Amino acid sequence: MTRSLRPDLRPDLRPDPRRDLRRDLYAAGAAALLVTAAVLVGRRIQDTSRTLFVDWPPLLASWGPHLGPGTPAAVLLAIATVAYGPALATRLPWRALLPLTWGTATAWICSLALIDGWDRGIAHRLTTRYEYLQVIDRFDDIPAALRDFTHHILLDSPDNWPAHIAGHPPAATLTFVLLDRIGLRGGGWAGMWCITVGATACVAVLVTIRVLADESLARRAAPFLVLAPAAVWMGTSADAYFAAVAAWAVALLALAVTRRSLWWAGGSGLLFGLTCYLSYGLTLVALIAAAVLVLGRQGIRERPALLVPLLAGLVVVPAAFTLAGFDWWEAYRLLVTRYHQGAGGIRPYGYWVWANLACTVLITGLATAAGLRRVGGVLRGAGGELLPRRADTPHRAAAEARLALLVSAALLALLVADLSGMSKAETERIWLPFAMWLLPSCALLPHPRAWLTGQAVLALLLNHLLSTGW
Repeated sequence: MTRSLRPDLRPDLRPDPRRDLRRDLYAAGAAALLVTAAVLVGRRIQDTSRTLFVDWPPLLASWGPHLGPGTPAAVLLAIATVAYGPALATRLPWRALLPLTWGTATAWICSLALIDGWDRGIAHRLTTRYEYLQVIDRFDDIPAALRDFTHHILLDSPDNWPAHIAGHPPAATLTFVLLDRIGLRGGGWAGMWCITVGATACVAVLVTIRVLADESLARRAAPFLVLAPAAVWMGTSADAYFAAVAAWAVALLALAVTRRSLWWAGGSGLLFGLTCYLSYGLTLVALIAAAVLVLGRQGIRERPALLVPLLAGLVVVPAAFTLAGFDWWEAYRLLVTRYHQGAGGIRPYGYWVWANLACTVLITGLATAAGLRRVGGVLRGAGGELLPRRADTPHRAAAEARLALLVSAALLALLVADLSGMSKAETERIWLPFAMWLLPSCALLPHPRAWLTGQAVLALLLNHLLSTGW
C-alpha cells in the first residue's frame, strides 16, 4: 500500500519559482508606482500650496545632477560587492565576515558622501543651523544645560534650540559635546563618528539574525545590508548613530536570551535606555525587542534572572538624566507643541501618511519590497509552527519564519511611527533605525546579484541626481 505524500511534498503544493519571481517583480513594481505617485502628487501640492516644505517630494532634497571625488570609488565598490559579495558572504569564516561587512559598509557610506565632496558631504553636514554642533558652547555647564533644557524647546521660548536639538532628548547633543571635550572637534570628526558607528548597525543586525534565526540567512542578508540605498542618508546623519545604538540594544538582547547571559542582558538594557534618550521615536524599538523576547522566550523560561539585569540596565540612563534635572515626559510634551508650531503643523497628513512609505522604498530599495512580500508568504505558511520550532519542521522553514517575525516587528514599528503623524517628511533619515531591520527580508530572495544590482544603482542615482540635505 503506497504511503501518501506529506502535504508539503505533494507536487501540486510545491513552490513554483517562476510564479514566485513574478510576484516579487509585481511587489517591486508596486513599490516603484508608489514612489512615482508620491513624486507626482507631491510636486503638484508643492507647486500649488507649498505646504510640503520639501523641494523634491517626497524627499527633503533638490534636483542637482553632479559628480564628485567619491564617484569612482562608489561605482567600483558597488561592482565589486555585487560580483563577489554573495560568494564571500557564504564562504568566509563568520568572524571574518563581520569586520568585512562593517568595513565595506563604512566604505560604501563614505564613498557616497564624498560624491558631494569632503566639506559638503561630511564636514559641514552637522554644522548647519539646524544641527547639534551649533549649540556645543551652550553645554559648558552640562548639569545646568540639562536642567534648563526644556525651557528652550518651544519656538517662542528665549534662545530656543535649533530644530534637531529641540526634537531630540539631550543624549543626542551630549554625544557631540563629549566628542568636542575629548578633542574630536568640528564637523569632520562628528561626521566620521556617525559614519563609522552607524555602519556597525549592519553587524548588529547580522548577529541578531544568526542567533535568533539561522547563520545562512544572516550570510545572505549581509550584502544587502552593505549596499542599502539607506547609505545615502547614513553619511552624514546623526540618525545613523542612533540606528547603530538601537540595533546593538536588540543584538545584545538576542545574545542574552539565547546564551542565557546576565552580562549581555545588562548591556542590552543600558543601550535601550540610551536609545530612548537619543530619540523620542525610538521608544518604538520596543516592538522589535518584544519580537526578540518572543523568539527567545525559552531562554527566559530557563533563566528568569535575565530580566533583572535587563531592567536594571534599562533604568540607568533615564535615572541619570532625571537626577540631572531633565524631564523626558515634559520635554516630549513640549516637543509635540513645537512640532505643530513649525512645518509639522502645516504639512498635510493626508499626503505624508502614504508618501512616507515611498521614502521607505527609496531607502530600502525595490529588493526590500520584494523581500517583504516573501516575509508575508513565510508568515502565512508558518501558521502555528512559528514558535517553538518543532522537531518535524524543516530547519530552513523554521529559520525563515523567525526572520519573518523579526522583520514584521520592525515594519509594525515603522507603521506606528507613520500613523502617529509625528513623522511627516524627512523619514528617509528619521526612519533609518527601522529600515535596517527591513533589509534582511532580502535574504529570502533568489538571484541575489540581480537584486543587489538594483539596490546599488538606486543608491548611485539618488546620490548623483539629487542634492540631499536636512
